[in-house]
Amino acid sequence: MTGHRPFKELTKGFSEARQARIAARASELKTEMALHELRQARERSQQELARELGVGQPAVAKLERRADMYVSNLRRYIEALGGSLEITARFPEGDVNIINFGELAETPGDQEG
Repeated sequence: MTGHRPFKELTKGFSEARQARIAARASELKTEMALHELRQARERSQQELARELGVGQPAVAKLERRADMYVSNLRRYIEALGGSLEITARFPEGDVNIINFGELAETPGDQEG
């Protein structure tokens, strides 16, 4: 196709400082992604993920569009991609990792009621 060149070819003539800024920004962008972007970055299709989760592909598509979901569903999605989910609360005086989400899922007899 005409008019299309690899990104590395486009940046070949850039100064080292400019290339460093570009690399830093690209790295920064990789730390914040929507679920569908994360799945694509991990080179997985919705169909592959659906098989691993034991659901249909439309359920994966729906999950990726949701703005609000159960932590357990998000954890299963992330684990199906080969990762692990950590939840961190950020405060001015420091960060706190929340650990009881996994414990709640694993110990159903400990529920209050």
